[in-house]
Amino acid sequence: MKLEALFIRNDIILGKSMNLMKHYHSAKAELAKVIFPTSGQVKQAYISVVIVVSVIAAFLALVDLLMSSVMSAILG
Repeated sequence: MKLEALFIRNDIILGKSMNLMKHYHSAKAELAKVIFPTSGQVKQAYISVVIVVSVIAAFLALVDLLMSSVMSAILG
């Protein structure tokens, strides 16, 4: 947490008056520094997540099938 945010919280907790415009401008300045992903990057990340989740799901399904077969063989 930034030191500036800590002071804002202390001001709110202690009931001190805040300069609303100062905080608005600093929030706007911080938001201007944010780099938002392009639609291509979002699409690539989405596809990557779907592939990884599918691979992990298939692996867990195989492990479950194997373990249930072993348990069925042991318990009869």
